[in-house]
Amino acid sequence: MKLSTNRILTTHVGSLPRSQAVVDLLFKREHGESYDPVEFNRVMADAVSETVRRQVETGIDIVSDGETSKTGYATYIKDRLSGFSGDNPRQIALDLQPYPEFRSRMAVFAGKQGFKRQSCTGPVAYIGHGDLQKDIFRMQAAIAAHPAVEGFLNAASPGVVSAFQPDAWYKTHAAYVEAIGEAMQTEYEAIVNAGFILQLDCPDLAMARHTGFQDLTEAAFLKRAEHQVEVMNHALRNIPAESLRMHVCWGNYEGPHDHDISLTKILDIILKAKPAAIQFEASNPRHAHEWVYWKDAGIPEDKILIPGLLTSTSNYVEHRELVSQRIRQFANIVGRERVIAGTDCGFGTFAGIGKMDAEISFKKLQALVDGACLASKELWE
Repeated sequence: MKLSTNRILTTHVGSLPRSQAVVDLLFKREHGESYDPVEFNRVMADAVSETVRRQVETGIDIVSDGETSKTGYATYIKDRLSGFSGDNPRQIALDLQPYPEFRSRMAVFAGKQGFKRQSCTGPVAYIGHGDLQKDIFRMQAAIAAHPAVEGFLNAASPGVVSAFQPDAWYKTHAAYVEAIGEAMQTEYEAIVNAGFILQLDCPDLAMARHTGFQDLTEAAFLKRAEHQVEVMNHALRNIPAESLRMHVCWGNYEGPHDHDISLTKILDIILKAKPAAIQFEASNPRHAHEWVYWKDAGIPEDKILIPGLLTSTSNYVEHRELVSQRIRQFANIVGRERVIAGTDCGFGTFAGIGKMDAEISFKKLQALVDGACLASKELWE
């Protein structure tokens, strides 16, 4: 993993807005409609190359494939793992339940979620080798055409898979998560062996408290979160920590978020995870104040912070001065070499859904780059 040795490096969480051609093909496959596999592969390859080009052109150092081929960061596993079927209605987040009119307005503006939320109805095993290799080949080709400082690919953590896809097969949730971890080990190791940084998406450690695991008590949730980290660490046992980063968030949607669990409750659990780099929301209005908690967290010296310096649910473009200020807050805690400038979450979490404009999203990324440049001048002078 590249570090900010002579300037603050920049990255993002992974997903970026997809073209309509990509969205149309993804949902044809999602809904079992006929499509041309040759055209699918061509469109995806072209889209990955273009999104990497845009990132490099903008000045982003550590780039991704934009999660182009995935309808959703946690639900894509229905094409990678056996044992899943059916569809479940979306579980409404606790903070949104009292506001049906708001939910209706947001659905009109951002679009309704049309992807499947399946259940585990049989033994879990990895079957997605073909799709995984295509993702890797596309990213390798894109990086070769548009060289970047470094590339990363996303994969769902065992916990977030279980938070989106409820279990109807295993006797316990623990057994379910352990089966997912064993299966996903294949994907994790393949990404790193291909030369990329692996990003584990772990909203199960925060967001799931008020979404998929909202029926648990806080104590039960924390116990489950700790077990999910243990399972993830076991699945990553053959991968060096410096090849890993993890993303924790409270949900990439606009809403009250007044049921979000505090960072203070989960920080110790997060720090037990193997990945060297920790990505987290640090700019949205419910969590921007939590940067102070990192001061007393006892952060191990081998951990790198990738704070979210841009909101991912607003088309406001942050000022570079604000980005620079936020970078320096964290540099003062762990040192400039252990900070990489990131975003709160992805700009295209689910294909074809969301309020983020594609062009404005890249303008926000440009602000991230400009802010990192400004902070670097102050931190290295």
